[in-house]
Amino acid sequence: MSHPHPELGTPPKLPKGGLRVTPLGGLGEIGRNMTVFEYGGRLLIVDCGVLFPEEEQPGIDLILPDFTTIRDRLDDIDGIVLTHGHEDHIGGVPYLLRLKPDIPLIGSKLTLALIEAKLQEHRIRPYTLEVAEGQRERIGVFDCEFVAVNHSIPDALAVAIRTPAGMAVATGDFKMDQLPLDGRLTDLHAFARLSEEGIDLLLSDSTNAEVPGFVPPERDISNVLRTVFANAQKRIIVASFASHVHRIQQILDAAHEYGRRVAFVGRSMVRNMGIARDLGYLKVPAGLVVDVKTLDDLPDDEVVLVCTGSQGEPMAALSRMANRDHQIRIVQGDTVILASSLIPGNENAVYRVINGLTRWGANVVHKGNAKVHVSGHASAGELLYFYNICKPKNLMPVHGEWRHLRANAELGALTGVPKDHIVIAEDGVVVDLIDGKAKIVGKVQAGYVYVDGLSVGDVTETSLKDRRILGDEGIISVFIVVDSSTGKIVGGPDIHARGSGIDDSAFGAVVPKIEDAINKSAQDGVLEPHQLQQLVRRTVGKWVSDTYRRRPMILPVVVEV
Repeated sequence: MSHPHPELGTPPKLPKGGLRVTPLGGLGEIGRNMTVFEYGGRLLIVDCGVLFPEEEQPGIDLILPDFTTIRDRLDDIDGIVLTHGHEDHIGGVPYLLRLKPDIPLIGSKLTLALIEAKLQEHRIRPYTLEVAEGQRERIGVFDCEFVAVNHSIPDALAVAIRTPAGMAVATGDFKMDQLPLDGRLTDLHAFARLSEEGIDLLLSDSTNAEVPGFVPPERDISNVLRTVFANAQKRIIVASFASHVHRIQQILDAAHEYGRRVAFVGRSMVRNMGIARDLGYLKVPAGLVVDVKTLDDLPDDEVVLVCTGSQGEPMAALSRMANRDHQIRIVQGDTVILASSLIPGNENAVYRVINGLTRWGANVVHKGNAKVHVSGHASAGELLYFYNICKPKNLMPVHGEWRHLRANAELGALTGVPKDHIVIAEDGVVVDLIDGKAKIVGKVQAGYVYVDGLSVGDVTETSLKDRRILGDEGIISVFIVVDSSTGKIVGGPDIHARGSGIDDSAFGAVVPKIEDAINKSAQDGVLEPHQLQQLVRRTVGKWVSDTYRRRPMILPVVVEV
């Protein structure tokens, strides 16, 4: 990825007594959050998440941070601190632990339960240390204190990292809901106490820095949900993130109030809600939740389905319902609630699902037409209050696209952080805190690592370009047999097209061009099959471009006899 410091080279060796901060994901993007802290030759990682693919990344399941810069230093890692249990903060952990399974994981009860369930699928049994707000732990050379923050999942934590170089505070994702459903506030008293001690570097959530004012309380959604439930004539289908416990709690409460039964659909939803219920984070009245197989025995107006797919993910339950590719068939009069935000880049996919559901007669309730979502990230008003409380000596906006990072930096400057103490970095840009000043000192490799099925890192940008060409322009295969001694064609050319929109019969026009090119090559003494294949590719490619203004993938095969 590009960044505004193209002259940056490999960072120098970290000076003695300095703290190095290297973001490997989460800057310039929403997802893939991972930051490496280094002091005295030891490393502490905060979060290790994934990014979900967009349309121009066909066939990709997940995108990981690039572990290249730490791959040879796994023994130097004292631990991985997980701020909360969302996929964009914990989804990459199994892939890092594949490299070294005994790296300790540090997090809250719910966060560790969610990652342990995920690791079980990868057959990894992790070393874990459960922590809670107010707790202070020595993790190798790092003195870590954990602070309660409010987010859209319970048990979220910020972490204050004390070293002789100074104190760095990573907020994780947070907002300042003053009426949270679970009564767990962002602990501003603790942040004020840390401020008194001196926050040398604050790494702050930037996602909503462009949004003015304050995020509405989560509980405001309850009345909207009651109205939807009161007016729904048939089934209610709710799509949400599989880890949004607070939102699911409100759905359960509304279902209980209106005499409906609830079934969870989708492996991750069933797993996560089971964990949340077992640990006491989700309060479920007896008999409310039933198995999806029993729903056929209930009247439609007594059914609520809770599933994944609020971001238009093609293989998630809701997308498959919209495409008539799921056992649950949408019918006229069903109500569908998309109870989540739109992650940037997912808009087209989400509206495609909404249109599909509407086509089958569903009444679709979403953020655009009803208040069924509030954000889990602090808006500009909250961030201003937060900076005035924390009074950081240096500020590094994290977790956001470029516009979010810039907006967050401007908020910090408004509250008195000197502009030359505000660091706008991106993935791979190395920041050193030395003598109380944070500055950019270099860059390391931090590209995308693609997961495609069981393959990790094998798919490259070139592979994706080929996939996009195949998807957009199709493929033309050309099969030719040549005499190995003379280079003359003895069989073919046999030409076939797939997905290019060109009928096979049209290729009669290019056959003489191929024959002329091969014959001329033979006269020039060029007989090597690879060179002949390149010649055929250029010849057919020019003809297709001139005739059809298209650029399909051309696959020539030249066989010698």
